[in-house]
Amino acid sequence: MKVNSNNEWGKLRSIVVGTAVNANFPQYDTLYQKSMEGGAWGETPPPIGAVPEQIIEETEEDLDLLIHTLDRFAVSVYRPNTLEFNQIVSTPDWKTDSQYAYCPRDTHLVIGDMVIETPMTTRARQHEAILLDTIRRQAIQDGARWISAPRPRLLDSENLLNGEFKLTETEPAFDAANVCRLGKDLLYLVSSSGNRIGAQWLQNVIGNEYKVHICDMYNSSHIDSTIVPIAEGTVLLNANRVNEDNVPSVFKDWDRIYIKEEDIVPRDFHEYPYASSWIGINMLAVNQKTVIVDECQTKIIDILEKKNFTVAPVPLRHSRTLGGGFHCVTLDLERDND
Repeated sequence: MKVNSNNEWGKLRSIVVGTAVNANFPQYDTLYQKSMEGGAWGETPPPIGAVPEQIIEETEEDLDLLIHTLDRFAVSVYRPNTLEFNQIVSTPDWKTDSQYAYCPRDTHLVIGDMVIETPMTTRARQHEAILLDTIRRQAIQDGARWISAPRPRLLDSENLLNGEFKLTETEPAFDAANVCRLGKDLLYLVSSSGNRIGAQWLQNVIGNEYKVHICDMYNSSHIDSTIVPIAEGTVLLNANRVNEDNVPSVFKDWDRIYIKEEDIVPRDFHEYPYASSWIGINMLAVNQKTVIVDECQTKIIDILEKKNFTVAPVPLRHSRTLGGGFHCVTLDLERDND
């Protein structure tokens, strides 16, 4: 198993596709609960406990279609292991149930031939890296450099301020989906799921070969519903969050495609939207001319086709309920560096 991926658009050779099996919304992770309560959605309470079986079944059907589509492009697909996510796990500081294996993009950051298990900001997901254990063992045997960031303690005393969750700068903490890879340049979004000392730790580890660029135009969570490069020199930008005044300077000479709110077709969700409607721009590039896009995003598909991209439409019916689009539910292991 070869691991080598430096960008988001090179010809895809191998990838991990997540699974919704046994998915669970944590009910014993205090920090998670407080962060969910502080979100923008207030019409219904955040969900807890096992995800309804119908949602899991329909998501697995959609992920099977994604795998079939990837197979058409001769992409090797690997799957994570799964667990009983409602079981209690612990550290000396806290106990919690876990979440799922749906979004491998969050837990592992691939930079060249190095895989970094990231110091995630959610207690319920601190043990999630174990789900790629089989893949890790094979990749190491085949020459990959696989490391784990220091596990953050995520203490109540450091991250609960006036009863609300606030990620502080006491220890490095970030999700891999806070990082967007542009070859030797890495964009790092400072947000509720990634702090500045996390960016510093990342720069320390990868050394001078790469440059970590901090951006902070959007505070909620991950970068891949805000900045979505799909080819060398072409990037989709969330027009609600990015404009010509705050767009990262690395995109100065790129074709910048601003997606407006009216371009998004909001997916339905079950009771509570774990992701906003902007999950609609969360797409997966197969190569520099082909992208996998949620089939319901007809306006975005039209925009891309007018830019001479080939779009492979695939459904992902519960992307908002489970909090992940096609970029989130995958982790590319090997891409050509074109």
